[in-house]
Amino acid sequence: MNPFLFGVLVVTTTALMGSSFAVGKIGLDYVSPLLLVGLRFTIAGILMALFVWKKPLPNQLQDWLRIFTIGLFQTTGVMGCIFLSLRTITAGESSILTFSNPLLVVIFSTLFLGIRYHFFHWMGVIIGFTGVFITLGFHLQLEIGVILGLGSAISWSIGTLLIKKWGVRFNIWVLTAYQMLFGGILLLLMSFTFENPTITVTSTSVSIILWLAIMASIVQFAIWFYLINTGDPGKTSAFLFLAPFFGVLTGWVILKEVVEWFVYGGALLIFLGIFLVNWTFTKDKKIEQSLGA
Repeated sequence: MNPFLFGVLVVTTTALMGSSFAVGKIGLDYVSPLLLVGLRFTIAGILMALFVWKKPLPNQLQDWLRIFTIGLFQTTGVMGCIFLSLRTITAGESSILTFSNPLLVVIFSTLFLGIRYHFFHWMGVIIGFTGVFITLGFHLQLEIGVILGLGSAISWSIGTLLIKKWGVRFNIWVLTAYQMLFGGILLLLMSFTFENPTITVTSTSVSIILWLAIMASIVQFAIWFYLINTGDPGKTSAFLFLAPFFGVLTGWVILKEVVEWFVYGGALLIFLGIFLVNWTFTKDKKIEQSLGA
């Protein structure tokens, strides 16, 4: 892929990821957490399904199960763990744990897919995660919320590798639509199981839900899946370190949150980590060919 196009797509998708934190925080004033995220992905899935109804759909049950499995990890697992973790830990702590998933992608890719990473790539991921930790805060205590936060990172990394392995079997828009739809429906079921769902219908709440469903879900996921499916999962996932940076930036612009000095230091480490991960990147070609199996 053209490096300039890759950069534009990465900035777009990570900016949408980051902005969803600020927009979602406003939405929590109107909608309970799991219901909000369930509506977000169910609506996004339905709209996308209507959009792709003429495109080639899977004709085998196993392929539908693959899409369901991706939605289970990429949407339900990630978002469910995030919002449940917020009951006992802060949003910053949950974000730190969630966005540690690039490190897990590299570990899982090494253990299960045989992808070979160099020392500088490992250092880049670690430095980048350190930057995320500094950007979002310095404190973290071990409790059930931390376990759930780690669960979101594990679920995201598994979803990333599943997209890389199975994504070539599907039209990217079909995959995006139905994984969101399946994941959103499961999140709605979780809402009625783990919380007392509440919603206040106003023009603001409707606008927030639609923004989250269309821009922060349909557009963002389609770009992200495309990048994962056309590149290396570890290399691409490293750019997720940009998402919390954009989250801080949009929080400052939209919510007037104060940007502390350590945010700038964390940002420098984030960009350093991205540089190291992408510097002289190589991997085993035989393993690369086997990913399409």
